[in-house]
Amino acid sequence: MQIILLGLPGAGKGTQAARLSSATGLAHITTGEIFRENIRAGTELGKKAQPFVEQGKLVPDEITIGMLLDRTQQADAAGGFMLDGFPRNMEQAEALDGALEAENRCIDRVIYIKVSTAELVRRLTGRWSCPQCGAVYHETNQPPRKAGVCDNCGSRLYQREDDKPEVVMRRFENYERETVPVVNLFRKEHKDVCWEVSAEASPGEVLNCVQHSLWLRVES
Repeated sequence: MQIILLGLPGAGKGTQAARLSSATGLAHITTGEIFRENIRAGTELGKKAQPFVEQGKLVPDEITIGMLLDRTQQADAAGGFMLDGFPRNMEQAEALDGALEAENRCIDRVIYIKVSTAELVRRLTGRWSCPQCGAVYHETNQPPRKAGVCDNCGSRLYQREDDKPEVVMRRFENYERETVPVVNLFRKEHKDVCWEVSAEASPGEVLNCVQHSLWLRVES
């Protein structure tokens, strides 16, 4: 099974993907994860991506797509995978479709996680991240055990530039311009496997809705 989770920044894609991965055994793939893995391993793609990551810039699509397609070939993804927030634009969507078709694979589920803009601003502006292991915390929803310190590796947490209010609104504008066309494309070309889930409720309730959408589609 190949699953794509889409939604505005802060909608909870990562939280739901991690829980679904535990429940289904499917590989959970994020661009942040593959950037860190390739940079740590010193791969050619990692070397190309590193300057962009270190400067907080978007990694070019051709590098991102190359890393992601390589990741889907790894053993833990043989039985299927979940793409968390990918594809972000039409070029990535077309590359993904072409790669899956070449492997006789297809997109089995596209889950759009929907949240109001006001709620997303609240979520994002309270978010803190670990620069070492990538763990994410929230001032009120999911604080670390010790303020300002990562539970997993003990690194000092920081607030990303793109989690500041003015930057958050620009991210929403970019999403509307680049990713909404992808969502509309999937709704048009993969309408039988698309499902929309409201994420205004608690993470556990949202997970139940997401799982229901998967099993309902399987049974149908």
